[in-house]
Amino acid sequence: MNELQEGDLVELTVGAPAHGGHCVARVGGEHGQVVFVRHALPGERVTAEITELHKGFARADAVTIHEPSPDRVEPPCPYARPGLCGGCDLQHASGDAQRRWKAAVVEEQLRRLAKLTYAVRVEELPGGLLGWRSRVRYAVDAAGRAGLLKHRSHEVVAIDRCRIAHPGLQALDLLQREWPDADALEAVASTGGDVTVLARPTGSGKTLPPDDPAEGTTLGGGGRVRLTGPGEVTERAAGREWRVPAEGFWQVHPAAAETLVSTVVEMLRPAAGETVWDLYGGAGLFAGAVAEHTHGRTTVVEASHLGAAAARENVTAEVVEARVDAALSRRRVTGPVDLVVLDPPRAGAGAKVVRSVVAAGPRAVAYVACDPAALARDIATFRELGWNLVTLRAFDCFPMTQHVECVALLEP
Repeated sequence: MNELQEGDLVELTVGAPAHGGHCVARVGGEHGQVVFVRHALPGERVTAEITELHKGFARADAVTIHEPSPDRVEPPCPYARPGLCGGCDLQHASGDAQRRWKAAVVEEQLRRLAKLTYAVRVEELPGGLLGWRSRVRYAVDAAGRAGLLKHRSHEVVAIDRCRIAHPGLQALDLLQREWPDADALEAVASTGGDVTVLARPTGSGKTLPPDDPAEGTTLGGGGRVRLTGPGEVTERAAGREWRVPAEGFWQVHPAAAETLVSTVVEMLRPAAGETVWDLYGGAGLFAGAVAEHTHGRTTVVEASHLGAAAARENVTAEVVEARVDAALSRRRVTGPVDLVVLDPPRAGAGAKVVRSVVAAGPRAVAYVACDPAALARDIATFRELGWNLVTLRAFDCFPMTQHVECVALLEP
C-alpha cells in the first residue's frame, strides 16, 4: 500500500467511536493503518480527507457520506463542518446517538484502563441540544474579527453566532464588531441572570487555548479587562445562590451544577458530624452542599486564587489555597476524614493524590470527572489500593460535543 499523504482522499468503513470525538477506521483492511475520522458515525461508508499524519495513525475528516447511519442528522450549525469550527464534535448525530456514543466511550475507557466492565447510560439534561452554553471564549484574528477555532488549530473561524451558546450570549454583538486591541473575548451568562463580557488585550497573555466547554480555565494570563456586566456573577444551585468571579470556574451548562451536586450528595449520604474534604473545590459548591447535611469540619482545597476567594465567600469552611497534591503531601490537609469529593481538571487527580486520599481513611469518595480516560486511570489506582467502584452515573453536560461528565462513587 502506498504511504498516505495529507490531503489524500480515502474510502473507509467507519468503526466504533473513540475518546476524542472521532471514530476508528483502517485503511487497507483489518490490519491496515489506523485512521481517526471526525464528522462520521459508526457503520458509515465515507470518503475521508487525511488531515494529519502521525507515527502509527492518521487523522481525517469525512467529506462525503456514501452510506449514512440512521443516526445521522443535518447539523443545525453551518460551521459544524470539516475545516470549519472545531467546537462541536457531534452535531451530525441525533441526541440519543450522541449519548450512546459517549456511553460507549466511557465503557471503553473503563474496560481498557481500569479493567472494569461497567454498563453506562448517559443521562440527558433539561434544555435540549442548543442554547445551553453559558460561558463562551472567542479568539480574535489578525483582522480583529472574533470567532471560534478550527479543530486542533489556532486558526480563527469567523461565525455569525454560536448555536450552542446561551441565548443571552447569542444576543450580544461581539461577533459583529471588530476588536483591533484584543486577542480574546469571554462572555458569561449566569444562572442568576448576569451577563458579563471580558477581553484580553493584544499581547497580554499566553496563546489562547482551544475553545473547550469542558475546560475549567478561562482566558488565562493577566490583564483581563471587563467590558460590560458585573465582575462577580450570581449562580444558583443546591437551593441557594453562589457568588463567583466572572472569570472564575463554574459549570457551563445551566443545569449541570444542580445535577452534579445533587448526585454527589445522594451518593455520599452525608451524616451529621462527618468531616468533609472538597478537593479541587472551586467556589465551594460541593463543600457547601455536603456541609448542609454534616455540619461538621469541612475543608476546601483550591489552587486558583479566584476560586479560593470565592470559596471563602460562599462556604463556612477551612479554605486551603494550594495545589491538591502539594496540600496533601505537605500535610496542609491531614486525615482522618469521612467523606471526600474529588473534582479534578482534565488531567485527573493522579496516583499521588489518590494514594493520599486513601491513606486518610474516608468511608467514601465521590469523583466528578470531565474526562473518562483520566477517571478510568484513577479508578484503576483506587482498585489497586483495595477500593471498589460502587456506582457511576454519566451526564450529557456538553451536548453536541464529545465531552461527558461522570460522577463515580468509590468505597473501600
